[in-house]
Amino acid sequence: MSDTLLIFAPRGIYCPEADIYIDPWRPVDRALITHGHADHARPGMGHYLSTAEAAPVIRHRLGEIALDTVPYGETVEINGVRFSFHPAGHVPGSAQIRVERGGEVWVVSGDYKLQTDGINTPFEPVRCNTFITECTFGLPVFNWAPSKVVADEINAWWRANAAAGVFSICGAYSLGKAQRILAALDPSIGPILCHGAVEATNEVLRGQGIGLPETHHVTSDTDVKAMRGAFVLAPPSALGSTWAGRFKPASTAFASGWMALRGVRRRRAADRGFVMSDHADWAGLNTAIRETGAERVFVTHGYTSVFQRYLSEQGYDAGIVETEFGDETEDRE
Repeated sequence: MSDTLLIFAPRGIYCPEADIYIDPWRPVDRALITHGHADHARPGMGHYLSTAEAAPVIRHRLGEIALDTVPYGETVEINGVRFSFHPAGHVPGSAQIRVERGGEVWVVSGDYKLQTDGINTPFEPVRCNTFITECTFGLPVFNWAPSKVVADEINAWWRANAAAGVFSICGAYSLGKAQRILAALDPSIGPILCHGAVEATNEVLRGQGIGLPETHHVTSDTDVKAMRGAFVLAPPSALGSTWAGRFKPASTAFASGWMALRGVRRRRAADRGFVMSDHADWAGLNTAIRETGAERVFVTHGYTSVFQRYLSEQGYDAGIVETEFGDETEDRE
C-alpha cells in the first residue's frame, strides 16, 4: 500500500497528485468538504467541492464562496486520481470521501453514524485499503439506544412538563442534532419554539425538502407567556443565558452522546440528559471499519490512543492522525 496517495500535512489531509485537500483546517486553494459543521467546512478556501445536499448549509454558514457540488456516488477525476462522495449518515449531505489511484483506495470518513434517523441519507460502507476514521466515541461505554427509544424519552419528558405548564428547554447543535430532535417530537403535545440559530438552519433544510414540524422562531416580540408548556430548542451555548431566562418555569435538558457519562451530565447541571449522538458509538465504529475491508486504519479526533491500541490488537495496521477536527464537547454554535 502507498503512503503517498494521501498525506497528513499541516493544513489538513492532502492528496499531492491532485493537489487538493480534504476538510482542511487552514486556507488552501482547493478543498473537498465532507459536511457543513464548522470544524470541517472552514472559511478562506479558494474553491470548495461538496455534495449537492451539503451545499445549502455550507453556503449559509460561509457566505459567498466558490462552491461546486457533486451527487453521491459520482466520480470526479483530478490528474489521474478519482474522488467520490458517499453517504455518512451524520448530518444532511454529509459524506465519506473515496480516493482511488491505480486500484488503491483510501476513504476519509469525515463524521458518521450508522443509526438511521429519518433526516439523513443512511450511512453506506465503502470498501477500501486504508480507512481514515473518526473515533469521537471510541470507548465501549458509548452504546446508543435505538432512535425511537430516545424519541419516546424526550416526548415523555415534554408531555409531563407541558401538563404542569413548564417549558421544556433542550440544548442541541443547530445543524443535525436539532433537526433530528424536531423530526422525533410529537407536535400534538404543544408548540415548538426555536432559537434563531436553529430556526435559520431549519429554513435552509426545509428549502431542500427535508420535512420538519412547524416551529416558531423566538424573537424579542414573541409572547412566551402565551406558550407555557412549549418545547424550546436552542444551541447548548444559549442555555443559562438571558435568552433562555425568558422561559419560566422551565426544565432543562441536553441531547448529546456525552450524556452517557455521569460526570458530563453533572457539569451541565441540566435536569435531564438524553443520550443522542450524530456520531457512531463503539459498536458502530467497529462495524463500519469491518465492513470497509480495510487492512490499515488511521483514527482521528476522539479516544485515539485507546481505539488505536484496540484496533492493533484486532490485527489492523492502525495509526493515529492528529487533526484540528472537533467533537460534541465544544459549543461552537
